Amino acid sequence: MSTPAHEEAREGASATGTLYVVATPIGNLEDITLRALRVLREVDAVLAEDTRHTRRLCERHGIGTPLRAFHAHSSPQTLARIVAELVGGARLALVSDAGTPLVSDPGAALVAEAAAQGVRVEALPGASAPLTALAVAGLRADGFRFVGFLPRSGGRRTRALERLARDPLTSVLFEAPGRVGDTLRDLARIAGETRRAAVCRELTKAFEEIARGPLGALATRFAEGARGEVTIVVEGLGSDASDTDDDAVDPDALVREALAAGASVRDAARRLAEATRIGKREAYQRTLALATALKHELPRD
Repeated sequence: MSTPAHEEAREGASATGTLYVVATPIGNLEDITLRALRVLREVDAVLAEDTRHTRRLCERHGIGTPLRAFHAHSSPQTLARIVAELVGGARLALVSDAGTPLVSDPGAALVAEAAAQGVRVEALPGASAPLTALAVAGLRADGFRFVGFLPRSGGRRTRALERLARDPLTSVLFEAPGRVGDTLRDLARIAGETRRAAVCRELTKAFEEIARGPLGALATRFAEGARGEVTIVVEGLGSDASDTDDDAVDPDALVREALAAGASVRDAARRLAEATRIGKREAYQRTLALATALKHELPRD
């Protein structure tokens, strides 16, 4: 008689126990694998970012495993206690509120410490908001970069937007509902109003919405924000951009040098466009944004 595959996996697991990193639905509660359901039933406890949220999933699928809170604000003592349980042979599942744990989500410290102590860490793949958004955006997807949440303000935000604007890869980012309008306006200003993008709202849920179009139009459409969870996909410049020798030029340094020498925004933008393959309009937008972020006293054109 053959041994079930999952029993073989258990027999081969580390004697110290196992930490299962389990992907859960991002919306529709049916979007979970059979393996994930089995593991959630078999483990000693489920470590949940929000036990109230995870309880809904467990009740939907008839899972009675004890739930315990583990989140970004859990103390070092809590983490040490959990690792000690794993070293002692416990089998625990780590889940987030939605999607794959550790993707813009707490849990990295637990995985790292468990692995350092010789605990087997096993991932159960499944739902992921960035991949789901990328799949329906209708944009270039031969390569992509997951950005997570952008910095909220200041120079760090500007620099992050500038990196995104010149990235040959498509970017996927999260944003809070009330900040969607501001972020789309910033993206349109720095990456260009015609850059293609998609706003993916409430993915896999009853009121899912996929809005595709140029950043300028999307910024207008969502000027007052959006309801629900939002993932934004911004198309990259493409592989041709990585074949240029723009990397030999630091665009930000070039603009700073020109402004410091007394050049107007228009002249600094012209120098940027001449030194790289950045279009004139985008060069001007990026130069203006950088000058504003630096609180530079702009000379008159």
